Amino acid sequence: MTKLGGRIYYGWYIVFSASIIVLLSMGLRMGIGPFVNPMIFDLGLTRTEFSLILAVGMIVYGLGMPLAGYILKYYSTRFVLITGLIIFCVSVICTITSNGIISFLLSFGILFSLGLSFLSNITLAPIICKWFVQQRGKALFYLSTGGMAGMAIMTPVEFTLIQAVGWKHSLLILGGVFVCIVLPSAIFIMKEDAPAEANDDSKRMSDQSRYMLDKITWKDAIKTRAYWQIVIGLFACGYGMNLMGSHAVPMLMDHHFEPMTASFGFGLIGIVAIFSSLFLGTIADRYPRKNILFWVYFVRGMGILGLVFVETPAQLFFVAVTGGLVWAGSIALSSAILSDFYGVHLLAMLNGWAFFGHQVGGAIGSFLGGWGFETFGTHILAFGSAAFISLIASFASFALPKKISFPKYNNINKDHSILK
Repeated sequence: MTKLGGRIYYGWYIVFSASIIVLLSMGLRMGIGPFVNPMIFDLGLTRTEFSLILAVGMIVYGLGMPLAGYILKYYSTRFVLITGLIIFCVSVICTITSNGIISFLLSFGILFSLGLSFLSNITLAPIICKWFVQQRGKALFYLSTGGMAGMAIMTPVEFTLIQAVGWKHSLLILGGVFVCIVLPSAIFIMKEDAPAEANDDSKRMSDQSRYMLDKITWKDAIKTRAYWQIVIGLFACGYGMNLMGSHAVPMLMDHHFEPMTASFGFGLIGIVAIFSSLFLGTIADRYPRKNILFWVYFVRGMGILGLVFVETPAQLFFVAVTGGLVWAGSIALSSAILSDFYGVHLLAMLNGWAFFGHQVGGAIGSFLGGWGFETFGTHILAFGSAAFISLIASFASFALPKKISFPKYNNINKDHSILK
């Protein structure tokens, strides 16, 4: 670990704390599968109605991310985290007391999703990028490791809790855990002012490039093709990950897997992703990020498709392990590439809107997973389309440029470019 003055570099404490928060928020958002059937049964909803509520939640989750990024421009990470925690806790109380589709939509579909969006990596990635330059890729991958650990841990934990005390008490218990983790982390750990050593990027870019990064605006960024290539990738990421998070466990149960086997099989993706993300983090600052991102989307697409056709626990676990090898890469790499291309000062806003595309994909995937099954009696439509879109994202990522130029900021007649 990087050290300053003989002590562990404080930025790593921020990374650890942020990873735990993302473990909880992404684990609950992406691992909602165990709640699906109990909520549907208790509230008398059809799978299509529940999928529609999930889709609305994905859109709200996506809109909340650029909102969080906008608030970060004027307030601190601490403020955004505490605001998100308050919204989340209110949503939990409203969800467990809801008694119809409208109240459930407002509480679980809207408030719940908004609160979690404020507790997501969109809020936490910028502060990590402030504290890390040379090891930015590694630090962001460690943040993603928290999300993958959330999938691995939260899914079986949720299933066990629901079996023991029901979905309402399970959600209440998880709300208490959020308070115990997020509140002290926000108050005592999230320090905005990084030391001068954290921003010593003289080895990475020229004075010209640094000048350009300080000058470009979000309007300049969204006019570049590279930004939309990142958005395409995150759309595919959201489509596949939210489809999996909402419908993988129910799909496997529809295919006659035992509930615990299905939950463990899905959770195994996150277990493997914990270790694979640590490995990917070691190479993210050494090799072209776009090439790594290509393989992430390509292998993930094949894994999503393979999950539909597994027939035995051994096959399920093999596909889960294979998919887990690349499950964590897209979010960390996309954030790192955006900060490399457009600068840390634009990361929260650009990342937020890019993740809105992620959530639009998530909304479509979540809805199609339920509607497609009820309409056609098969999961191939939803999971097959997710695999196809992942392949498109893989080639869009491979086509990313190595550098971006903004000639209007070339005040000394030299090309102002950003490396890798």
